[in-house]
Amino acid sequence: MKIAILGGTGPQGQGLALRFARAGIGVVLGSRDGARAAEIAATLNAKLSGAGAGDHAVIEGRDNPAAVEAAERIVMLAVPYAAHDETLEAVRSRLSGRILVDIVVPLAQGNPRAYAPPADGSATEAAQRLLGGDIPVVGALHNVSAHVLGNLDHAINCDILVCGDDPAAKEEVQSLIERLGVRSYDAGPASSARSVEAITPILIRLNISKKVPFSHAGIRIWPPDH
Repeated sequence: MKIAILGGTGPQGQGLALRFARAGIGVVLGSRDGARAAEIAATLNAKLSGAGAGDHAVIEGRDNPAAVEAAERIVMLAVPYAAHDETLEAVRSRLSGRILVDIVVPLAQGNPRAYAPPADGSATEAAQRLLGGDIPVVGALHNVSAHVLGNLDHAINCDILVCGDDPAAKEEVQSLIERLGVRSYDAGPASSARSVEAITPILIRLNISKKVPFSHAGIRIWPPDH
């Protein structure tokens, strides 16, 4: 299996690439600059080899359109929100038959502790409107720290909330994500992304607070203790 991560040269994209490749899933990093994507892919492959990741899958780097074409089924979007719509417009014609996983969180300019949703209500809903009904959009992986993803010495410390209007697409994405050794939960329709995305700036606020004795925290869904 091979997935694409658009915006894969950023911290979140790189961390996800490392985790998926270590889980045996081929990854193509997408970027506006294909040469830069290839350079970063080579660095990540070397990091996996140095970390003793065993028979990990290969990470490649290409420009965004070529990365989408290389993905068998799932394309992840990990760009800053300022580039969200522009990136989707550039690859929309190539997404047919694929699922878009939108991990983007619209944060207020200059203030990562504040959520600044678009008129559609969330990045996930904005992506679904832009792509139309034939391309399923699933919101996921919004609340995972890039630092945690990139630290292969430790497990991912949170559960993953998944939302979208296509139940089959959500199940497919959940199966993929759970190969990272995490639990995922169906959080409902695409409109639920308004709540899920908004958790991220709360976590950022806590993680940078001097009153909190830790950083890079995530969220977990805990069952009753009885």
